[in-house]
Amino acid sequence: QVQLAESGGRLVQPGGSLRLSCAASGRTFSNDNMAWFRQAPGKEREAVAAIRWSGGSTYYADSVKGRFTISRDNAKNTMYLQMNSLKPEATAVYYCAAGRWPSPVLYTQTYKYGYWGQGTQVTVSS
Repeated sequence: QVQLAESGGRLVQPGGSLRLSCAASGRTFSNDNMAWFRQAPGKEREAVAAIRWSGGSTYYADSVKGRFTISRDNAKNTMYLQMNSLKPEATAVYYCAAGRWPSPVLYTQTYKYGYWGQGTQVTVSS
């Protein structure tokens, strides 16, 4: 059974840091492009960061550039999101996702990703 499982979400104060992990199981995801999305209450799911299967290119939403870092360890079938200088507006459920396509483009549309985790709650509040 193919699964993606996020972990690392919790309550953190503004300005703090968190590291989210996404562990894949059931098959190797080393040939999949992967991404982190988030969804705040009453808002649409949005792409936060994405990374090519090789790790050779990345995408970041403007709102997180310079503060978040996406990475992956294909040997461990795991992806990470390091989040620094967190702001209250980062409060959301964070999802990891995986998808395959032939072009080198990093897509941010949810429909391009065929596998999703269940999500982990990140709350930034004092």
